[in-house]
Amino acid sequence: MSAGTLNLSLACARARRLTRSPFKFTLTGPHMLAKTLHDLHYRSPEKLAYAIADVLAAQVKHLDADVIQVDEANLPGHPDEWRWAAATINKVLKAVPKGAKAAVHLCFGNYGGQSIQKGTWAKLIDYLNALKADHIVMECAHRPPEELAVFKDLRRDLGFGLGVVDIKRTEVETPDAIARAIERAEKTLGRGRVKYVHPDCGFWMLKRNIADGKIRALAKGRDLYEGRR
Repeated sequence: MSAGTLNLSLACARARRLTRSPFKFTLTGPHMLAKTLHDLHYRSPEKLAYAIADVLAAQVKHLDADVIQVDEANLPGHPDEWRWAAATINKVLKAVPKGAKAAVHLCFGNYGGQSIQKGTWAKLIDYLNALKADHIVMECAHRPPEELAVFKDLRRDLGFGLGVVDIKRTEVETPDAIARAIERAEKTLGRGRVKYVHPDCGFWMLKRNIADGKIRALAKGRDLYEGRR
């Protein structure tokens, strides 16, 4: 398989020029791509994912970003595929340039405020622990609060990113609600275990004023929690 017209390096360079702040570049992972592409050659999502991983890895090693994040929104609905999903994404993660942080984002999808995949994080803890990443960025705000306890089994050297903004709802969270979400996670998982706070996923289906309001609330809620500790 060749890269075709895919040019991650060019896209990354263009985005990098727009900011002097720490910069994250994201790309779709091999598992999700393999499950969404029309495969007439390999006739196997697993074989296709390995081929895609080789193409992505060859491009990722040239990216200039502080964080390189690989997104997977299909796997949560197909946890039985975790072994080859982990093997293929690790090929991409291992290509992340030295000095950059490798991250993985997982969610249950979003279309019109609806989850696309069904499942639980408990079925993917082995997958998470197999990742060759610095940290993970997880959908948590739209999930049952009691599900947080699953991440007690996350390996200690893997940073945990807590979703505190529900991007499937149009209501803007209050800073206090976000501070309480962080506090609840820290009490459940242990002090200092939460390394990042973030939206559950992207804001592409929300109006700009709602997305802006949620980001402002996130920052204020984080600061409020920091001030309470």
